Amino acid sequence: MIPRYTRPEMARIWSDENRFRTWLAVEVAATETLAEAGMVPKEAAKAIRERADFNLARIHEIEAEVRHDVIAFTAAVAEIVGPEARWFHYGLTSNDVVDTAQALLVRQAASIIAEDLQRLGEVLKRRAWEFKDTPMVGRTHGVHAEPITFGFKLANWYSEVQRDIARFERAAEDMRVGKFSGAVGTFAHLSPELEEKICARLGLNAAAISSQVIQRDRHASYLATLAVIACTLDKIATEIRHLQRTEVREVEEFFSEKQKGSSAMPHKRNPVTCEQISGLARVVRANAQAGFENVALWHERDISHSSAERVIIPDSTTLVDYLLQKTANLLDTMFVYPERMKINLESTGGLVFSGQLLLDLVEHGVSREDAYRMAQRHAMHAWKEGLNFRELVLKDKEITKRVPREQIERAFDLKRQLRNIDKIFARVFDNSGEKSRPVHNKSSGRRSR
Repeated sequence: MIPRYTRPEMARIWSDENRFRTWLAVEVAATETLAEAGMVPKEAAKAIRERADFNLARIHEIEAEVRHDVIAFTAAVAEIVGPEARWFHYGLTSNDVVDTAQALLVRQAASIIAEDLQRLGEVLKRRAWEFKDTPMVGRTHGVHAEPITFGFKLANWYSEVQRDIARFERAAEDMRVGKFSGAVGTFAHLSPELEEKICARLGLNAAAISSQVIQRDRHASYLATLAVIACTLDKIATEIRHLQRTEVREVEEFFSEKQKGSSAMPHKRNPVTCEQISGLARVVRANAQAGFENVALWHERDISHSSAERVIIPDSTTLVDYLLQKTANLLDTMFVYPERMKINLESTGGLVFSGQLLLDLVEHGVSREDAYRMAQRHAMHAWKEGLNFRELVLKDKEITKRVPREQIERAFDLKRQLRNIDKIFARVFDNSGEKSRPVHNKSSGRRSR
């Protein structure tokens, strides 16, 4: 665990206290179900339900001697329950309790992460509509390509987050299973019907089949899904870092009046939040690799996965919770500089419209090879000499005698290039009917809202 990054809600979930409380809830549910089936005396089940409790320090004290956490737990509870405790943990093996309880703990953590994902989506949606019509240059390979809008970029991130939400819902649901099938999964002491009843009591599904443990492909998939979410957040942070570079300066993460960027250089405004997001995303991805390694266990179970899971599941859920909050706040408070976007878009003198000129030449009977040659000749000249591409094209009689001047000028029309942005937004936001509100975009040190 990384306490510095842990919210109180998530810290509580993965605390020893809550872990053992969840074990206790599983044990009580099993005892009551077995009592209803006539396998455990109802008086014993009543005593266990009313008196079952533990002292955390006592569990740790016993575990130091027996070196088995479940035995330490049951012994500590038995000391409090009294003689009826002989029916506590009846017919169960350790992982009937541990794996089932872990499903409950993951469910608790998943509810927080699901809320975080929804909030991130809401922030992205709002800011995408805010900047739907704010033009900027699109880049491929880090090089100017064709015009886009900043809202288009945000809408793309929003769409990805919606896929993350769907993936996470599936992965979390796949983890919502318990097992009470015994030491090797054959129900030597209970029955599949009783397992289903105990699981239902806990709000879980029963695993169709298990060994001593619930199979770890589920856990690997869950951790992998958390890693994919972290990849999305890393992607967003990396893009903002690029857009914050001094040479670009189109977007900038929030920087307060009292904040300092460097101990040596007072002018620095570093993207520290973005870099933190990118760095911690690597930890989540690394944890997923450990989850993959946990799938292959010896025969019906070994313990090699257990120690790793005590780290990677709490850590990954804790970090993803933290990273989702950081990213939502990053996007909510970031500075956006539309005027700088416009300057950068226009800095190459119309080079970003070369693709449309190519198509217009083709439409007027020029072969694609010749059209490409004509457009590229002026593009490379403008690039190397810092000239205006549009002006070079309009002076080229080989082009103007083939394509009317009016159509050449239309090739450099920004609105023409961006004419389908509204349709893209309608698809992304499911024709929600939302309309972009007028935004007074200014190149200033404030957030453009």
